[in-house]
Amino acid sequence: MSAIFNSLFDGLAAISITNFLACVGTALATGLFIAFMYSIHTRSSRSFTATISLLPAVVCVVILLVNGNIAAGVAVTGAFSLVRFRSAQGSAKEIAAIFLSMATGLIVGMGYLLFGAIFAVVISLAFIAFAKIRFGRSGGDTRKTLVVTIPENLDYTHVFDDIFAKHTKHHELSGVKTTNMGSLFKLSYDLELKDVSQEKPMIDEIRERNGNLEISVNRFEMAKGEL
Repeated sequence: MSAIFNSLFDGLAAISITNFLACVGTALATGLFIAFMYSIHTRSSRSFTATISLLPAVVCVVILLVNGNIAAGVAVTGAFSLVRFRSAQGSAKEIAAIFLSMATGLIVGMGYLLFGAIFAVVISLAFIAFAKIRFGRSGGDTRKTLVVTIPENLDYTHVFDDIFAKHTKHHELSGVKTTNMGSLFKLSYDLELKDVSQEKPMIDEIRERNGNLEISVNRFEMAKGEL
């Protein structure tokens, strides 16, 4: 019966069913762990979570079957590169999760089951730790995106410069849009507050100048396409 699990091609060595199941089972377990740890502090779609949980097993099987064949390895690399052009652009965090899943599957597929499991645990815990300490957030919650509506008779170029000089460390006009048949302007600013507790006084001063028109303050977000 063991002969049915041997390759039909002489160039590929046979893989025992026990080793195959051990590698795939470990890859599935580590993939589920990675997906669980990723979903704790990151909002993601169900399809993406399922993808990163299954990806280690898929990569593991590919590495097992390539089994040292350089030509097959190059072909598989080209096939994986095509996936990028058929998928929507993701954030840097999503790309990191995909690479983590693929690297784990690669390690397990090479036969290093324990190393693969340790790698997945360590990197996942580091991911959670960075999220908790808010690693990499320059300025923390002081960075904001401000959207102000002003009447058309106001010159938007420097209309709020004195207010921003008082309450912000720096500010930048990132966008201008006309609305209400051109009778109003919507100005978008990227700014960093000197003191978060002074956000309301700043808004009150802006309201006095823009005629109490609409104002919104949101958490600062990187532009789409930036990593």
